[in-house]
Amino acid sequence: MARSKIQDQLPPSAIEVHETSDADADYNEKSGNEYDQRGMVRMGKRQELRREFQFFSIFGFAVILGCSWEYVFINGVLSLPNGGTAGSVWMFLITCFGMFFVVLSMAEMASMAPTAGGQYHWCSEFAPASLQKFLSYTVGYLCVLGWHASLAGTCYAAGQQVQAIMVLANPQFAIQTWETALLAIAVVVVAVGFNTVLYRKLPIVEGIVMIVHVFGFFAFVIVLWVMAPRGDSSVLTTFTTNGWSSAGVACLVGISAPIGDLIGADSSVHLSEELKNAAWILPRAMVATAVMNYLLGFITIITLVFCLGDLDNAINSATGQPYVQVLLNATQSTGATIALTVVMLILLISCAVNTATTSSRQLWSFARDGGPPFSAWLSRVRPGWDIPMNAMTVSLGVTAILSCIVIGSATAYGVFVTLVNSGLLSSYAICIGCILLKRIRGEPFPPSQFSLGGAGNIVNVIALAFLSVAWVFQFFPSAPDPTGTSMNWSILIFGAVIIFFTVYYAVNARHRYTGPVVHVIGTRRSDEQTPTDRMPCSTSY
Repeated sequence: MARSKIQDQLPPSAIEVHETSDADADYNEKSGNEYDQRGMVRMGKRQELRREFQFFSIFGFAVILGCSWEYVFINGVLSLPNGGTAGSVWMFLITCFGMFFVVLSMAEMASMAPTAGGQYHWCSEFAPASLQKFLSYTVGYLCVLGWHASLAGTCYAAGQQVQAIMVLANPQFAIQTWETALLAIAVVVVAVGFNTVLYRKLPIVEGIVMIVHVFGFFAFVIVLWVMAPRGDSSVLTTFTTNGWSSAGVACLVGISAPIGDLIGADSSVHLSEELKNAAWILPRAMVATAVMNYLLGFITIITLVFCLGDLDNAINSATGQPYVQVLLNATQSTGATIALTVVMLILLISCAVNTATTSSRQLWSFARDGGPPFSAWLSRVRPGWDIPMNAMTVSLGVTAILSCIVIGSATAYGVFVTLVNSGLLSSYAICIGCILLKRIRGEPFPPSQFSLGGAGNIVNVIALAFLSVAWVFQFFPSAPDPTGTSMNWSILIFGAVIIFFTVYYAVNARHRYTGPVVHVIGTRRSDEQTPTDRMPCSTSY
């Protein structure tokens, strides 16, 4: 195979991992532009996936995966006791503010190192040498668990919409948890099908679903503003304490809801090796996604608090979905409510498709660097398919297992799903902490097409301050003096996960896991070996 101009500028050790055989004859076709090739060579990675995505397709992918206004409708009513209507609105705004600085921080790192590994790669490359391996390994597992919990939660939510439709069509229908579990498994099977058989069509599908996402938003909002009973301006000033010592504490406890609605800033990062001109497009797509999700989500929460109607009636709805009851009360039409719920179902299934993509890429990338057991099998990409089929199969299996937990205990299932927030928030904080420390020490950064420049320090500090507060309140119970049933046991699960993987790392993984930094050109090695065979990349963007 002919060498590219980028390869000619780099040392032989950097090119070695990119030499291809006749079986990989389409390497040039899928390797992207020169910046993409240079980035992959700098990070010591072989281009195995096909770069099918461009700005609008990756933007649509992330917006649909974020499902911001959809989750505000689904979760918004349930979060009202802590802080009340005013607390819900203002905490959503505060969350948008804090998460935007998180997105900016991660967008800069995504431009420096546009890899499917995302946070664990950034920890490996930017953390102090003595902590590179351990932090990278820990963050890798937190991301894998967080995204797989997200996939299970999304599939479960889609299953609940099916049951809500069945209750609307037949009021005598009784919701059973085992049915929800089976529906969730059916949704993940559909998601994996789109990610395998129909993967080449996925960028086109994203465009179509994006239209449904936008028009569906207007359909929900307009129906409620036109047909629902209208509250007055007091909804923006009425706070409730829910038994907490103050309204401020209650609002902070309620931050879990907007965090859950807006989390997933790294979703498109894990497709960076399938994006053309990733170093330039990815960070801008991340920022554009955040702005759109925040805007639609804020309009939705305003609509919900003004057009809510009877709160108790919504919470105790036979459909199991408070927003469905709000729609039914507004429209007084079962047919119209079913039609809107079907739109919600389509969008949640689409969200599950994209979440399956992200979770499988995160697992595949981590396996490529030797993180989880059976890494050689998990990191295999079948020639001609250009997708991590083995990792996708594991994502399906994990989701099916988690979905079955709800049959035994809905509380236990809910605790496992909280790993979405705690796991991903932890990964964001750790990698942003690493880049901030590198700034403070005055160490050089890799080339970037999205540099925060002199504002980087303040952006990183605000992001870390917000993440610290948000992380702590993820573990608070929904009300003071909880019972065993109402207690928030997520801290127990999160702590058990950290202890398990720390012990596993000390006993086994530290002997075989080196982290991606050892393949990066022009960086220190975490194992303190003399880098005599490594040459800094002299080219720049």
